[in-house]
Amino acid sequence: MIAYTHERSITAEQLAAVFDRSGIHRPTKDLARLQKMLDHADVLWTAWDGGRLVGVARALTDFSYACYLSDLAVDKDYQRQGIGSGLVDGHRRQLGPDVSLVLLAAQSAMEYYSKLGFDHISNAFSIARRPF
Repeated sequence: MIAYTHERSITAEQLAAVFDRSGIHRPTKDLARLQKMLDHADVLWTAWDGGRLVGVARALTDFSYACYLSDLAVDKDYQRQGIGSGLVDGHRRQLGPDVSLVLLAAQSAMEYYSKLGFDHISNAFSIARRPF
């Protein structure tokens, strides 16, 4: 039974481990940077199988108009079980219907997000970060 919560903090090491086990491309060797990512997130939903962290969804928001879902990662051993959907649903319930949820998707995940109810948009812009 997977448990979802937004009331449990995690360490940079735990975040790195779930990122590595999920296949998402993040700077998992830079624990100080991951800690800053956790410290400055406005919303963090996690998925647990007992004491094992199996999924994470991290976001930045004003809690009024818009929310940027910056990370959605699920351990490969737990993918295709609805955990990503459960994490997104947690954000949507917490934020309410007046807050739009936006994200940048890896090319390999484009079909996945439409299955979660995201609309594909073409009116976004980006300035890339330096490579890690």
